[in-house]
Amino acid sequence: MQQWSRKLTLVFAAGALGGLANSLAVWLFGVLGITAALGVKIAPALTPYWLYPRIVWGGLWGFLFVLPFLRYPSWLRGIVLRGIVYSLAPTLAQLLIVFSVKANQGLLGLKLGVLTPLFILFFNAIWGIAAAFWLQFIEEKRISTNSYE
Repeated sequence: MQQWSRKLTLVFAAGALGGLANSLAVWLFGVLGITAALGVKIAPALTPYWLYPRIVWGGLWGFLFVLPFLRYPSWLRGIVLRGIVYSLAPTLAQLLIVFSVKANQGLLGLKLGVLTPLFILFFNAIWGIAAAFWLQFIEEKRISTNSYE
């Protein structure tokens, strides 16, 4: 039971960290005018009201990392691939539910710009890779710490 509690805590924390990385990337692209230059109307202000739910939702999406697939011997390829694959679930949810239904921005959020789905795929890949990297980092720390006991 303690091992499961530890695992759930770690994946939530990793997802929350990924949510922070994702949010900072979205904000930075907006501040730098990258999204606007490419015709996408995504340029949020970095406020607690905008940031807090994104970090919490990132943590909740982090529970996907409990799923035991996509572990490869090469840690870098494994981290990037796992992060991208796991990021597809929140990407689909954002494009098909959040933008389309809740925010009324059209299918796939296309009212925000034609390239919106690509930006969302990219930003959510940042979430997934950051979360996968953190989990790998913590796992390596745990193994190296336990080897000295």
